[in-house]
Amino acid sequence: MTETPPAATPPASATGPAAGPATTPAATPAGGPVVETLFATRIYRAELAEALALNPELAASCRSAAEDDGAGQDWSARNLYPGYTSYASVDDLPWRYPAVKTLKGLIDRHVKAFAKLQDWDLGDRKLVLDNLWINILDPGGFHGSHIHPNSVVSGTYYVEIPPGASALRLEDPRLGLMMAAPPRKRKAARETQPFVALEPKPGTLLLWESWLRHEVVMNAAESERISISFNYAWR
Repeated sequence: MTETPPAATPPASATGPAAGPATTPAATPAGGPVVETLFATRIYRAELAEALALNPELAASCRSAAEDDGAGQDWSARNLYPGYTSYASVDDLPWRYPAVKTLKGLIDRHVKAFAKLQDWDLGDRKLVLDNLWINILDPGGFHGSHIHPNSVVSGTYYVEIPPGASALRLEDPRLGLMMAAPPRKRKAARETQPFVALEPKPGTLLLWESWLRHEVVMNAAESERISISFNYAWR
């Protein structure tokens, strides 16, 4: 399988303008106001064409794990997860399933590209995969708002996204600090909205910083939504 290296910068629609060294705001008429956008929250999106051929094998691997993983089934039931997740039960998916191992290699490269875009000074340490797990969300299921503690980069690769399947909903990390701020107009710019929904498709890879609160809204599809999520730590 031929792999295409990640682009030097992700699509503008996913991330907005790339950050660079500190600059002077764009020139305005003498005496006019200057408005800067600061403290960017970047979401990295890539459509992995080279991974699409893996999806049937990935889906079969996810369903096989769901059948065999009694501990994961029990955890999902106890924690009212509407479907199956291996989050608390299986920690060696790349070793068990060749397709997951191949996917991990692709994700590694994109996490490296994301870190470069973030201008992180990693020193003599690296971002390494900390954990990776399967999510099979039943019709009508959802996953409430949460963050991923003790990680730097989190993300999800989407294996099966049937028509009507749920989106990933992101929350402005400053929302709890806005206090008396009025609501935004419905037609406000996307980057000023307090919540933004991203609609993935099979082959979509999404990366974000692990402190960003997010949720999976209700799966309105008539079949399962299958994805593989992960965390990267700085070690």
